[in-house]
Amino acid sequence: MVPYKIVRAPNGDAWVEANGQQYSPSQIGAFILTKMRETAESYLGKTVSKAVITVPAYFNDAQRQATKDAGRISGLDVQRIINEPTAAALSYGLNNKEGLIAVFDLGGGTFDVSILEISNGVFEVKATNGDTFLGGEDFDNALLEFLVSEFKRTEGIDLSKDRLALQRLREAAEKAKIELSSTSQTEINLPFITADASGAKHLNITLTRSKFESLVNHLIERTRDPCKSCLKDAGISTKEVDEVLLVGGMTRVPKVQEVVSEIFGKSPSKGVNPDEAVAMGAAIQGGILRGDVKELLLLDVTPLSLGIETLGGIFTRLINRNTTIPTKKSQVFSTAADNQTQVGIKVLQGEREMASDNKLLGEFELMGIPPAPRGMPQIEVTFDIDANGIVTVSAKDKATGKEQQITIRSSGGLSEDEIEKMVKEAELHAQKDQERKALIDIRNSADTTIYSVEKSLDEYRDKIPSEVATEIESAVADLRNAMSGDNIEEIKAKVDAANKAVSKIGQHMAGGSGGGSTPGGGSQGGDQAPEAEYEEVKK
Repeated sequence: MVPYKIVRAPNGDAWVEANGQQYSPSQIGAFILTKMRETAESYLGKTVSKAVITVPAYFNDAQRQATKDAGRISGLDVQRIINEPTAAALSYGLNNKEGLIAVFDLGGGTFDVSILEISNGVFEVKATNGDTFLGGEDFDNALLEFLVSEFKRTEGIDLSKDRLALQRLREAAEKAKIELSSTSQTEINLPFITADASGAKHLNITLTRSKFESLVNHLIERTRDPCKSCLKDAGISTKEVDEVLLVGGMTRVPKVQEVVSEIFGKSPSKGVNPDEAVAMGAAIQGGILRGDVKELLLLDVTPLSLGIETLGGIFTRLINRNTTIPTKKSQVFSTAADNQTQVGIKVLQGEREMASDNKLLGEFELMGIPPAPRGMPQIEVTFDIDANGIVTVSAKDKATGKEQQITIRSSGGLSEDEIEKMVKEAELHAQKDQERKALIDIRNSADTTIYSVEKSLDEYRDKIPSEVATEIESAVADLRNAMSGDNIEEIKAKVDAANKAVSKIGQHMAGGSGGGSTPGGGSQGGDQAPEAEYEEVKK
């Protein structure tokens, strides 16, 4: 229930329509940044052209890219994008405080939790987690829905279709939420909220803190799992956490503070201002970039794993989540078919084993690969994440030097649940994912074995007895039949049988000595690397 219209943009994004105009999320962000820049310029008496912008730690690449776009639209040169919990820790640690710090950041639209270690001026993020669709707005909506249902129950009028009434209700809900952080009850009084045939209608409700807490308890409980996952990823227990910092206006809610104490086993610190700590940290980062603040080093991490789709639809990770950034990682792959002259690179972000279950960030083609047997070309795929957490991916044919790269940009709409669901779904479906991955891996291995065995048979058929050739063909047929099923152990057994059958070529060529290597490398078929439209080549 929002008092404005959401429309579908040509590229699939959700845009806002107002006064007959449609605006992208980056444009809306730019309006806010422009107002902030004007306010800063008025206060400072000088032009502001550069900025450090904070974002939720769990923002994905597309969201970070959209943030940079908003800065550019507003006329700002975005020097750095910094994660909000990290910025808060910078503010906290400026006075030479050290130790393991947990930053619990519940703001207006997002929730983040980060574990950092501060030591000798080095701020190292150990792990981060969160929910990009949990924040104060959700608390407002819960209270808004309660007010709408109460008014309908008492007056028989549904206010959810009245945009003006909704806007007044939303403002009243936010005001009541704030007041209930310091008082036990509050009055929500909205005269002339609507009218019917009998005359004007007024809304007057007394709301207690306990009632408000019951309405939003399910939202507060959603902060528990990200905190537990973050501690697990950081490899520490709650006892090892020295301080818990509260960031974001929603952490002023007493029930939120109570749950934080339960999660970490200690009362949160009052050492930072929840509303100012992030901005202060961004200012410190700006000072570091200008050289005004020295002897401070910030080591942040990427929140989600990055990789590509490989043969069978598997997600092959190149950079794991919680890797310190900036970072660069390369891996060599090869073609999956003879005389393949191009490969498609699908860039993904997430934690599931299957590519289709992760977020597709972008895709591109590397073309002009010289025709060669499969497995021969060496294609080096490189992921480069800068200090802003923005990804550039390149693919290079090592033989010709031909290279293609892409800076990942938002090309379509983001599902509201995609990011926070990735890790949770990975845990819920881990066993099923592993089984699917294992089956695809053994099928890929079997396919490679068949290719190698048949190649050897074609090469030596006229040099070996017909019964040996028949035995090899039978073993290959059995392997193909096993591959059509889902029995991993049976496929493994048939791979071994095919390798054993083809080894008789070597035995025959060596005069029956029985020890030689297998022509064509058939016996190595079970150890091949995963294939994309290409396969990994061991360096």
